[in-house]
Amino acid sequence: MQHSTPSVIAQYSKVSVIAPARLHMGFIDLSGSLGRHFGSIGVALNEHATRLTLTRAGERAITGPSAKRAGKCLTQMCQALNVSDKLAITIEAAIPEHVGLGSGTQMSLAIGSALNAFYGLGLTVRDIASLMDRGLRSGVGIGVFEQGGLVVDGGRGKKTITPPILVHLDIPASWRFILVLDKRGQGLHGQKEIEAFKELPPFPKQEAERLCYMLLMQGLPAVAEHDLAKFGEVITCLQRSVGEHFASAQGGVFTSPEVAEAMQWLTQQGAVAIGQTSWGPTGFCAIDGVALAGTITQAASAKFAHFDNLSFVTASARNTGGEVFVF
Repeated sequence: MQHSTPSVIAQYSKVSVIAPARLHMGFIDLSGSLGRHFGSIGVALNEHATRLTLTRAGERAITGPSAKRAGKCLTQMCQALNVSDKLAITIEAAIPEHVGLGSGTQMSLAIGSALNAFYGLGLTVRDIASLMDRGLRSGVGIGVFEQGGLVVDGGRGKKTITPPILVHLDIPASWRFILVLDKRGQGLHGQKEIEAFKELPPFPKQEAERLCYMLLMQGLPAVAEHDLAKFGEVITCLQRSVGEHFASAQGGVFTSPEVAEAMQWLTQQGAVAIGQTSWGPTGFCAIDGVALAGTITQAASAKFAHFDNLSFVTASARNTGGEVFVF
């Protein structure tokens, strides 16, 4: 809780924020063999987002999904900025936690952006991310909040505070992603994630070089030229390489065996860009064509109806970043 006497006064009566979910499509250099650690690629999504509204209140009150996480974010940010936490936060929707869709970063940026606007602090998204300890490995979540679309970050060097965004591309309107969700599972996070990174073997320099080249000279040009087949080929390759590297920590290329089985079937239906977002368990793939993606999603739901814990949803890319509304 806030104990000091804040001097900053509210600039607005209400602030609302939309923070989009993202697919994390993989890291490029997990060991820093080329001088920079990590580097990653990801895409913002329309259908999943954290949406919240902040107003002044007589006492602190947080309601809605992921309220506990929001409370931690509020405490950390208010203490760092020396502003009052006597606020009411209503969370209309929250990205599901620990399933690979970036819930932690987006909640942090949503709370931070709401406070920033409410008190007129003049902070950038990067300032907020740094105060909230986000971007310690991937910069994708920060990048999609800043600008949406497909982003590639440059990893961490000796002087990095938050990973710089090197590439931003709009995703073609006809591309759709099919998400395979497993309601039982949660991917590695927190201390377990930190330990897993420590225990992983070194990522081969030659493989990092290969992935860098494929992404820069094949995957990204394919997005610019609306060639989903080629882009999908690169993402599948990158995902396989990183998934095999993580296999010892997560029990296989995919965290969920049932998701793995579904992804194999989706490949047979013509889906491309086969992968797992972050530590999973959510799997993803891509289809060109809104109607076709819907048809395949329905067919997958029927085909795997016996897997009670799986669900299949179609998602579109969001080519704009997070939004802040003041009243």
